[in-house]
Amino acid sequence: MTELDKRQDRSPVPQGWTYAPAPESTDVVRLQDRYGLYIGGEWLAAKEHFTTISPRDEAPLAEVAQASEADVHKAVAVARDAFQSWSKLPGSERAKYMFRIARILAERSREFAVLESLNGGKPIKESRDVDLPLAAAHFFYYAGWADKLEYAFPNRTPKALGVAGQIIPWNFPLLMLSWKIAPALAAGNTVVLKPAETTPLTALLFCDVLRQAELPPGVVNIVTGDGSTGAALVDADVDKIAFTGSTEVGKAIQRRLAGTGKKLTLELGGKAANIVFDDCAIDQAVEGIVNGIYFNQGHVCCAGSRLLVQESIYEPVVEKLKQRMATLRVGDPLDKNTDVGAINSREQLERIEELVAAGKEEGAEIYQPPCKLPEKGYWFAPTVFTNVAQSYRIAQEEIFGPVLSVLTFRTPDEAVEKANNTPYGLSAGVWTEKGSRILWMAQHLRAGVVWANTFNRFDPTSPFGGYKESGFGREGGLHGMEPYLDFE
Repeated sequence: MTELDKRQDRSPVPQGWTYAPAPESTDVVRLQDRYGLYIGGEWLAAKEHFTTISPRDEAPLAEVAQASEADVHKAVAVARDAFQSWSKLPGSERAKYMFRIARILAERSREFAVLESLNGGKPIKESRDVDLPLAAAHFFYYAGWADKLEYAFPNRTPKALGVAGQIIPWNFPLLMLSWKIAPALAAGNTVVLKPAETTPLTALLFCDVLRQAELPPGVVNIVTGDGSTGAALVDADVDKIAFTGSTEVGKAIQRRLAGTGKKLTLELGGKAANIVFDDCAIDQAVEGIVNGIYFNQGHVCCAGSRLLVQESIYEPVVEKLKQRMATLRVGDPLDKNTDVGAINSREQLERIEELVAAGKEEGAEIYQPPCKLPEKGYWFAPTVFTNVAQSYRIAQEEIFGPVLSVLTFRTPDEAVEKANNTPYGLSAGVWTEKGSRILWMAQHLRAGVVWANTFNRFDPTSPFGGYKESGFGREGGLHGMEPYLDFE
């Protein structure tokens, strides 16, 4: 036996692969027992509080202030005072504060990522690799425009609106905060922001970033609370409301603001079609399908929750999709190996369960890969429905969970007809090797964003928003700054 043979590893080849636990430490996060309201650069006490929990185990995390109508009006008044000086600062000076915020977010990204997953339930690798880099990038991007507004909107005289009231959802708490605060500050506005009731903690930690960046008091104010707090902000003396959330609430806000003269942008729900043609790269498409619906547990307004597959490749696509679903790891959001984390709240879990039960009753075939769900917390296995008809609730209503409905089509015209047969119009995906077909589909799909051979890709420079019941207005890019400006 040669010396080389002696050195070779003779250990048996493993028959199966398992992942050892790789939990992210929570020691990097320091939570207060009780949080107040961040108004005028100070923490103010509130009369009422509620408990925010971690959906992975239902453990309480902190007591959070329930802002009253009087608290909201005080925050708006403080923002109005701060607007007088903030709006008069040269854009280059405003940019300095925004660059500081961006750098601090990048420096404290691990802390924010852990807290985002702890409070929201999304996998740590998504918080770490998607949410935090994008949040910092939005502040970097809009800081660059702060002193170039005249060039951004030529032949017009842009000026700040005043006070922006902003209401954000629970699925991307920090990212939605950045989407809204960054363009508002770059345009010279001041802000009163209300985070979602179930995920307020990263917004409250963001207040410490504002302190570090030495942002002038009152420029950004954070008021926490439930829907009554949001309603108070809509009714307050603000110049603009920016809302991201459900279509039902968006409609109510629009009715409330009708005739008031306040500017409004709405980014609402969706029921996106992910359209797979027979000439696509199937393995690549399957990865895009999985990313499109199981990313962030399906808690994505632009999730590709309807899969339209050309009939000639229906069987291989569904077979490969089920094989890929069997490899998804469902479990602790703070484990770096986790692909699908916890459902955000009990209320949302019950909504998902109700619609899945409806899909079964209507006759669709359900598939869920074998996976052991944790006993505590809110969990739902990745799910796919086949034999789905257009009329089924699971093909029409936004589920906002890890549930995919599969339909078929024969021609591009039929694909467009089925894709557009929904009240929503936020996003869509097209998978094909033909560039001409991509352009034709993008022209005919009634969706604000159309991805080609990819899905769920975002960039600060690219506008995002919808049509029909998915809202109006855009966020990101120059289109996202325009609603925060008035033009003489």
